Amino acid sequence: MLNKEDEKLLALLQRDARASISDLARALDLSRTTVQNRLQRLTESGVIKGFTVELGESYLSNLVSAHVSIKVKQKLTARTNIELRQLPQISALYAISGEYDLIAIVQAQSTEQLSHLLDDIGNLDGVERTNSSVILETKFKR
Repeated sequence: MLNKEDEKLLALLQRDARASISDLARALDLSRTTVQNRLQRLTESGVIKGFTVELGESYLSNLVSAHVSIKVKQKLTARTNIELRQLPQISALYAISGEYDLIAIVQAQSTEQLSHLLDDIGNLDGVERTNSSVILETKFKR
């Protein structure tokens, strides 16, 4: 169970995962050793899964993003999911109901790179067909 100091530590890390132990200790009014021990406990217990990079808006605004609906041969679903996970341009993969089985959220540095990525996805074993929608503009994001 998390206490108030743990919750504060998590909030600070969510704002800046690169914050130093010293800065976190000062902000929490705790010793460096206490903060290190809390981080270790939170990581070992699975509360903290990892530390990530949040990309800046100036970089993201230059990417071409798309939603790719993917129809998969049922017997090859697990294998196809593993292969899709290996493509770094896929930021998320969702299982869905309906005509298609999956929706991949993809980001490429150009329309040419997106075209090659769509070919790569379509050529994977187990993929029967795809349908893609390029995102033209983000109205809002939460």
